[in-house]
Amino acid sequence: MLRDRLLARLKEMGDVPDYVRLASEVLGIRNAPPALARRLVSQALVVEDRRDVWVQTGERICAAAPQTAGVYVLRDADGKVLYVGKAINLRRRLRTHFAPRRWRGLKAALARAADAEWQEVGSELEALLREAVLIRELRPAVNVQVGAPEAGTRAIPAALARDVIVLVPSIDAGAVEMIAARADGGWMQMRVARLAGDLEAESRRLFRFFHSPLHAREDPSPLAPIVFSWLAGRGAAATRVDPHGVDTVATLAARLKILLNDDDLFTERLEVR
Repeated sequence: MLRDRLLARLKEMGDVPDYVRLASEVLGIRNAPPALARRLVSQALVVEDRRDVWVQTGERICAAAPQTAGVYVLRDADGKVLYVGKAINLRRRLRTHFAPRRWRGLKAALARAADAEWQEVGSELEALLREAVLIRELRPAVNVQVGAPEAGTRAIPAALARDVIVLVPSIDAGAVEMIAARADGGWMQMRVARLAGDLEAESRRLFRFFHSPLHAREDPSPLAPIVFSWLAGRGAAATRVDPHGVDTVATLAARLKILLNDDDLFTERLEVR
């Protein structure tokens, strides 16, 4: 390591180090004035010290992270939010953040990462939505995209940019996450037990969300484009329900119950109209 080479040469030189020579032979910077050479050597030592701390921090965080889908938040030593991200495998994703090869091109803010927290989720779609919510709430310093997603910037077929209810796995093995998205951008999410005997309350809430949008908006941020974009790509096989293919709450409840009782719910595409 660079730091070890510098320390070894400094020890060899004794009480009067030749910083110009150090800068040339170890740092590869030739003909630097003595004052500049000394500053460059000092800075290199500080940077390498910080790298060691950063690597150790990464090892600690990654060892604790689960190998499940979720969202994560990186913070500095003062608790300031640096970055919000999502992953299918949290441990694997965090390891890429702290891979030693990334140090040289690392953004200065991420070099201050001192801790991480995460929330496990049951699906990629839930991770995408949760990431967007946290970015909006926390305004992380390093994230580039902090505004609401624009439908026009995503490759979404017109046929998919419509009202839909998507059923995806939950972190709770006995439940399903129902994600409702409207063509106007509105969305909401709710967890429903798979063995729920009575779906009337959940169905009424969904029915109101689609048929009375001005009164039923659950979240003001228009994140539905994330749902549509996911359905157009990796979520093409997702189970979904057309909320306008039913005319009563009871009919919607009956169709949802059929899906919740289907053992193949998450292994093949099921589309109910």
